[in-house]
Amino acid sequence: MKLAYSPNSPYVRKCHAAAIKRGIDGKIDYWTIPTSDPALAAINPLSKVPTFVTDEGQVLYDSPVICEYLDSVGDAPKLIPPPGPARWKALTLAALGDGILDATQPRRREVALPQDEGRKTYIVQQQAKVTRALDVLEAEADSLGNLDTIGEIAVACALGYLDFRYSHEPWRPGHPKLEAWYARVAALPPMAKTVPPG
Repeated sequence: MKLAYSPNSPYVRKCHAAAIKRGIDGKIDYWTIPTSDPALAAINPLSKVPTFVTDEGQVLYDSPVICEYLDSVGDAPKLIPPPGPARWKALTLAALGDGILDATQPRRREVALPQDEGRKTYIVQQQAKVTRALDVLEAEADSLGNLDTIGEIAVACALGYLDFRYSHEPWRPGHPKLEAWYARVAALPPMAKTVPPG
C-alpha cells in the first residue's frame, strides 16, 4: 500500500492517524510528492494528496474514501461503526472536522491576495463557519472519546491544523471542554506521531 503524502496536509494527517489507530501504519509506504508532480497527476486526475494505492494497484482518493478503505484492512476495532446512531454521529463529526479544514485551507491563499470587498466577505464567511463548528464541538466535547472513531480523528486533525496555521486566531478561548479533550488526545500516538513539521 502506498500513500501520496505531504506531511503538512491535514487531510493526509487524518489518513495517517487512522492507519496508526488501526495498527497498519507499518504496512504503508509514504510517498512524499508535490501536487505539481506529473507522477501524481498520472494516477489522480485531481493531482491532490492524499492519494492512495492499494496492494492490488487500485487508486483511491480523497481522504474519506481512503479512511474507509483503511478501516477495511486489519483486525483492529473499526473507526466507522456499523449502521445506526453511532455511525451517523461518527460520520457527521468527520464531516464537521473536514468542514473546518475546507473553510480554513483556502483562506490562507485568500489573505495573501488584494483585499477587495468580495474577498473580505468570503474570509469573514469562512471564519464564521469555523466559529460555529467550534461551538458545536464544545457542546459535544463530553461525548468525545480517545480517537476511537473517524469523526474524532477528523476533529482532532482540524484542531491541530488551526494551531498549525492559525495560531494568531486562537480557538481555545470559550471552548474549555474542547480544549481539555484535545490536550488529552493530542498526546495519543495517532496525533503525536503525525505532527506537521512546518
